[in-house]
Amino acid sequence: MTTWTGVFPAVTTKLKQDESVDIEATQASIDRLITNGVSGIIVLPMLGENASLTLAEREKVITAGKEAVAGRVPMLSGLAEISTAAATAAAKHYEKLGAEGLMAFPSIAYKTDPRETAAWYKAIAGACGIPIMIYNNPIAYGVDVRPEVLKQLADTPSIVCIKEESGDIRRVTDIYNELGDRFSVFCGVDDLLLESMALGVTGWVSGMTNAWPAECVKIFDLARDGRIAEARKLYRILTPSFHLDTHVKLVQYIKLAEHLVYGAPEWLRSPRLPLEGSERQHVIATIKGAIDALKKL
Repeated sequence: MTTWTGVFPAVTTKLKQDESVDIEATQASIDRLITNGVSGIIVLPMLGENASLTLAEREKVITAGKEAVAGRVPMLSGLAEISTAAATAAAKHYEKLGAEGLMAFPSIAYKTDPRETAAWYKAIAGACGIPIMIYNNPIAYGVDVRPEVLKQLADTPSIVCIKEESGDIRRVTDIYNELGDRFSVFCGVDDLLLESMALGVTGWVSGMTNAWPAECVKIFDLARDGRIAEARKLYRILTPSFHLDTHVKLVQYIKLAEHLVYGAPEWLRSPRLPLEGSERQHVIATIKGAIDALKKL
């Protein structure tokens, strides 16, 4: 059975000012992430503006991502669809394009009940031959894959992992108590990483790793190795920036962070617009505060 561990950044899709996909910048960012030690790559997450891209654009991103990864780490693709038919078709298609796994959202237009949620994930698993990470973000999508839903999925071997983003840190322990080690549990919230590591998560789907890959990998590795005091020092420096990962404008915030840290383009697909005014100044001050503190460290 596939076992994913480590830091898996949810990669931003780089765009040009005219909103077209910037393949070269996207590939460069993926190479930078891998060079700095991440354990996997997730293209087309929510942070990658999946739902705002056309099918042709998503195809380009997966193909370009596969080329940039070049077999060095696993590459997953986000899968965000409305209907079961569209989701299963996408699962088959993304597998053919080279995705080695899927981070599957619930239906992004309908709040499924627990029975429907289990059926949704079973259908996606049945449509392809690659492993699946459940993307559990009830705050954004209104669907909560609680332990009782996971129990219904335990007999589907290709569903191997859950990205836990309920915001309730107690959920990690509840999953392990109910299901043992049946599913890998990944932290899906940047500002709950150290707390989640203490409770036994084995991976981290991270947004701010796009800006600071080496530092985020270091926090994860230190925590995994039990060097909590050292991890805490870095974590406290980066947590104000990590808080930006939990905001509705996380795409704008993280792209601006990448721009400030290493010069990546911050352009977005509308209706998202570049930040301005006091909001922009707040994000800049937060990111620059972390940059300065890291230099002193």
